[in-house]
Order: sequence, then C-alpha cells, then structure tokens
Amino acid sequence: MKRLCLALLLFPLLNVPLEAQSAGVSSLSPADMNTLYAREEFRIGVQAYNRFAFNEAILSFEKAVSYLPGDPLLMDWLGRAYYRSGLEATALSVWTNSAQAYGTSSPEAILLGSRIETVRNRRSLLPLVEDSVRYVASGRYPGRSGNMVYFKQPTSILPLDDGSAWVVAYGSNELVRIDINGVIRQRVRGPSGPLNGFDRPYDVVRGLDGRMYVSEYQGGRVSILSSNGDWLSYIGSKGRDNGMFIGPQNLAIDEEGYLYVVDYGNCRISKFDPDGGFILSFGSRTAFFPGFLSPTGIAAKDGMVYVADNATKQIYRFDRNGVYQDVFVKEGLSGPESLRFLPDGALLVADTNRILVIELDSARVRELGMAGNSSVRIVGAEMDKNGNVLAANFQGDEVSVMTRLNDMAAGLFVQIDRVVATSFPTVTLEVTVQDRLRRPIIGLDARNFLLSEEGNTVMDQSFIGAGYRANTADISVLMERSNLTLDAQLDMEVALRDIRANLSGNLVSLVSASEQPLKEQFSELAADTARAARGNPASYSKNWRFDLSLRFAASNLLEMEKKRAVVFVGSGNLGELAFEQYSLSELASYLANNGIIFYAIILGGNQASEELRYLCNQTGGEALSLYQPQGIGPTIRDIAAAPSGTYILSYRSRLSTDFGLAYLPVEAEVYLMERSGRDSIGYFSPLE
Repeated sequence: MKRLCLALLLFPLLNVPLEAQSAGVSSLSPADMNTLYAREEFRIGVQAYNRFAFNEAILSFEKAVSYLPGDPLLMDWLGRAYYRSGLEATALSVWTNSAQAYGTSSPEAILLGSRIETVRNRRSLLPLVEDSVRYVASGRYPGRSGNMVYFKQPTSILPLDDGSAWVVAYGSNELVRIDINGVIRQRVRGPSGPLNGFDRPYDVVRGLDGRMYVSEYQGGRVSILSSNGDWLSYIGSKGRDNGMFIGPQNLAIDEEGYLYVVDYGNCRISKFDPDGGFILSFGSRTAFFPGFLSPTGIAAKDGMVYVADNATKQIYRFDRNGVYQDVFVKEGLSGPESLRFLPDGALLVADTNRILVIELDSARVRELGMAGNSSVRIVGAEMDKNGNVLAANFQGDEVSVMTRLNDMAAGLFVQIDRVVATSFPTVTLEVTVQDRLRRPIIGLDARNFLLSEEGNTVMDQSFIGAGYRANTADISVLMERSNLTLDAQLDMEVALRDIRANLSGNLVSLVSASEQPLKEQFSELAADTARAARGNPASYSKNWRFDLSLRFAASNLLEMEKKRAVVFVGSGNLGELAFEQYSLSELASYLANNGIIFYAIILGGNQASEELRYLCNQTGGEALSLYQPQGIGPTIRDIAAAPSGTYILSYRSRLSTDFGLAYLPVEAEVYLMERSGRDSIGYFSPLE
C-alpha cells in the first residue's frame, strides 16, 4: 500500500475516471492500478538512466512494460537502456516492437527505424574507404562570393583535431583556417618586415612536435611556423646547392620527424632534420632510376618514401636514405599531384579532377570520387577528422567537401545521451553526434543545433561546450591478474608509471582483473603506485575474469570527462573465462556506446589476441607493446587528442511541469551542410 500511495503522489491519474479518483485507491480498476505502477517505474527508470545507472533503468523499464505491455514509449526507453548497457541485439528487438506499436507511419516510428538501421549497419570508428564506397560532393568552402574574395587558388589542406583545417592559398599568399561550417577563423600571411609575408605558399605539413612547415614556391624556401601559425624561421633559400631550392612544392614528414621537400625546379627531393638541417637529396638519374622529370606529390611511411611524377604519370618508391627501390604505380594515373596517407595506410592521391586511393600492399589504383568536370584541377586532397575528403580546387578557387555517398543518404546519427533538469526551467542536454559508422562528428558549434519542445523552438538556447575541445582525458587502468602475469609485476610497475607520467588528465581507477574485479587504492607516491600495480599476489588466478573487470573499469568512467579510455595491461591472452557473462560484441558495444576508447598494452613481447584487437578497432583505440621503441608515452598522450562527438547545450523550458509530475519532451536536430539528424527524448523536472 505504501508503494501505491507513493505512485498516487508522484503521477497524475491519466486515463483514470474522475469518480474513481475521488473515491480513492480501493475503487481503482486493475487496469488503472497497472497504469499507476507503470508510471512510477517509468519515472524511476528515466532518473536512473540520466545518472548512468543503466542496469537499474532496465529493471524499472522492464517492470513498467510488464504493467503496460505494448506501450511504445516504455519500450523505446527500455531499448535505450539496453543500448547504453551494450546489449545491442536486445535493444534492436525492443525498438522494433516499439516502432510497430507506434505505427509504421508515425514520426516516432520513422525516427526509431532510422536508429535501428544505423545500429545494425555500423562497423568501426576508423574512416576506412571500402571498395564499394564512393565519395560525392557534400559542400564547398568558396574562396569568393560575388565581389568579395576570401582566398585564392588553394593548393593544400591540413586538417586539425578540432574539425577545422588550414588551407594554403597560393594566389592570395596566405594560410586560412576554415571551420567545419566554412567560416574563416584565422589568417596567417607569414613573417612581417622587409620580406613581406609568404611568397606563393604551396604545401603545409605538421611535424611531430606540432610545428608546421610551409613551402614557398616563389620564395625558394620553407617557413617553419608554430602550432598556432606564428612564423618562427626559414629553411633554405633560392639556388642549386645542397639545402637550397628552386620552386619547392609538396612536403612530407616521416615517423621520425624528418622533412622531405619536393624541389621542383631542381628535379630532386631534399631531406632535412626537424630544425631544418640539410641531410641529403635524391632523384637524379642513376643506372637504375631515370631521374625525375616533374616531381609532385610525396608521402613517407614505414621507412619508404613515395614520390609522384606528373610527366611520367607514375609513382616511384625510395627508402628513407633516398635509395631507389622500384616503380610503385606504373599506370592508371592522369596527372598526379599531392600524396597523403589515410588512417588505414592507403595512399590518397589528387589526380587532375579525381581523388584516387592506392593500396600499399597491391598498388591497386581505385577512383574514390570526382570533384567536378575535366576542367577542374585538384592540387591537394586530405581526409579530415570526420572522414570527409577535402579537395583543394586550384582553378575553382574553392575547397570541395566530399562525403561517403552512403553517409549523404543516411544523414547524421544524433543521440540525446542525458538530460539534466535539476535547475528547471533551465535544462541541460548532452548530445552525441556521429556518422553512420559510429565515428564522432567534431567541430560543430551553436549554429549546427536546433532544440525544440512539442514542435516549438526553445527559449534561450545556449551552446555550453564540446567534448572535442577538451585537452585532457580520464582513464581507468585494468591490470590482468592471471598466472601469466604473476612473474611480470615489474613490467606492470613500469606500465603504470609510464601511464601516469604521460597522462593528460585523471587516473580515475586502477582495477585488478581477478576472479572478481577489485578497485585498488593508490596515491601520488611512487611506492604506493608500485604496490597498486603489483596487486595482491593472492588475487592472481587462472580463473580471472576479463569481462566483469572490463565492465567495472568502464563503469567508473561514465560520469567523467567525455574524452575517456580504459587502458588494459596484460599478457595478450584473455583466458578461458574471458567472456563467460558478457560476449565480446557486448563489451565492445558497452564501450563504444558510452564513448570509451579501449587500449591494450601487452607485456613480455607477446602479441595481442584477436579479441583485444577487435575491442581496440571498435572503439578507436590501439594495441601496443610495453617495450616498443618509442614506448607507450606517445599513445597515452594522444588519448587527450582523441575525437569526441559529445556536445553540451542548455535552454529554458516553457512547458508546464504539473509540479514535477509531467513527462516533458525535447527534440534535438543537427545540421551540417547537406546532412542532418535528430533525436527525441523526454525527462521529468524536480518534484515541487
């Protein structure tokens, strides 16, 4: 009776006859009683969901559905809770039933149908370019509008982690930084003084330390800029001697930070250290190599240097010391210009008006898309952080934005992850924006969002922040406590020490992966850290549980910063009980659906299992050896630079709360050029 009285206090008696209400609880019909119970459980479930207690939310929503079978709103929320808990197959089944209950032609069912299709078809976070996918124009950053000139003759593009990109404008002697909406945010015109800025800048690349290198075709030099675009110094001058240039064009940086410059006028490639010290040049005629005729694009990877020649329409391959290896691509090119590596290791090539992809293992050439007709000249092309290809159209005075055809048709995947109404009528939303492959969309701002209540635009919409702007990350470290790591405690100390030394953010928890997960206590003291890394020898067991421990480590991050990761330290072998309670796909979904990246640090020279690599691939992480040559430091530091598609917005609600009893709907729509997406959810304000 106490539970029923609470229900009567919390919820208005919708669909309950007034005479029954006035007569009291004893006169309510069983159907009315079920409605009251369902509404109570529904409110509890919504509140649990918004504080990240997804298992509790599932329990409440399941109870609510048991009282009101077939209610579409209850099933919609139940599916959301299953989804955030990583149980995607169950979520899809529940959502399908919800869509049918809504009615196939209803707006709610259409929105649910789009969500169902997206979740079913997603693959990974890497911006891969499969054979069946073509890129088409989805927008443009024009260099002029009427008589207004913004920039002229773009030749190169350098995408940034915040979604914007530096564009080299050869014709207007400048670099312009353009955001995702096509707005110019910054201009750099080179050094002031008697040299009077850049002299026909052509290409730009970023060094390992963040500094930028800009080739100046007419100036016969390479400028070094800070990461913010401030001019620092020059490399080289006009001439034919070592370290000098005649018409320097395309640039490349290798894994060790060395700079390669295409010295077009001298028909050679020059190599420099990061500070501009000359090392060597190559490309002249030898007994094995005919010599460059018109060198253009250049790219360096895995000890190899790839150079395109526009005259021979081929791509040649050299080692890092300039020793000629072979002809990498003999045919299939029309007029190759820039070369850039994609995240999956393939080469992206600007070839007249075409964008090509070349696989390194087979040298197979495939057309990714066309950026206009045959009169268009694409001089540079690069993939941005959202998986779009940005193409510098030299003749058209614009940058073309090219997007996967499938993404254009499907639009954006928008999810309202959380609603905070504790300061009602001020309401705060956490909104995640992704493409249809689960990759975060970064770089959005207030202009890309529209919030509404019951079809009406909200009051005082405000853009509070974006996850991609954060320069710190929160992590949980997960230590394997198995028989295989019992003798590797010193390595575990080293791993945790290196993690803490390189982490830009907070170490939220250190979890021992034993038969039952255990949260270790630690402090800033080195001895305390070492003790926590070793753990209790009694906790090491062949029956250790990876699945339970990973869930526990990840759950500690749900309320933390939006850039977050679980770093697993182990042998690479997950044992026989690794997926006893949660399957591999469920663990991957739990991490990915809550924006948690997974990294695996492998001890003892072992290899990461396929399961560990799968988790890394599905969440955007990486598997690496503790004692790899460069160490784990760079990877740990890079966690703070990981992309995040989470945005925080607020508004003032105009809806009546009915003393905190009413379910209040809100909808978020997101627009980006020709693409859009939306999500609709609801919440309860505090009780009055």
